[in-house]
Amino acid sequence: MQRASGFTLIELMVTMAVIALLAVIAFPSYQSYIQRGIRSSGQQYLMDLVQVAILPGVSAELKRNAEDQLLARLPQLPLGQKITLARRGPARVAGALLAEGHGQVVPIVLDNPYMTEAQILRALAREKLPLSVIPAIVQHRKWSITYNIRLALVRHPSSPLGTILSYLPELTVSDLRELAAPGIVPENLRKYLQAEVQRRMRASEKTANRTAPAKDTPASNSK
Repeated sequence: MQRASGFTLIELMVTMAVIALLAVIAFPSYQSYIQRGIRSSGQQYLMDLVQVAILPGVSAELKRNAEDQLLARLPQLPLGQKITLARRGPARVAGALLAEGHGQVVPIVLDNPYMTEAQILRALAREKLPLSVIPAIVQHRKWSITYNIRLALVRHPSSPLGTILSYLPELTVSDLRELAAPGIVPENLRKYLQAEVQRRMRASEKTANRTAPAKDTPASNSK
């Protein structure tokens, strides 16, 4: 007697159990695969925006739009992508990353080839900065010796006093006088600025006296 074709109830139940077991095992891996794909495509999109922002042949309007999109995404980006942008991002993005002040990002972004003096000055114009920003600028081999950045560091309330005092001999007298005006810097710093101005004035007077030609004395009449 031939067996009827098809599945028995037990076979069907076993098959469904196997499918369920495979789904439990495979779904997390599939989900992880999808997430990796999303991250990869997101990373590629960021790099495409960076290329648009830095390529010389791209119009200013497109560059600006690409930078705006990067800046809008910046707060939500993971640290790894911020580090990537710190290395290669355009100037405005580099300046925003500097102002954020993440300890791992700041030293990298200061070495960014697209970083500009203007972006660092914009960051230093903020009264409140994360603690990592000013020490990193002070210790940087390029930006720490830039005159306008030194001037901005002298103005900033978070700059260490020792650093400020080391910069004063390099500043012009006119800048020292401007900084010493009331309300520009804290009062305890003003006295150092005023003392430096006085020191320069005395040194200038001594130099002028040494280089002035000696006045001729009238010859005395011999009797």
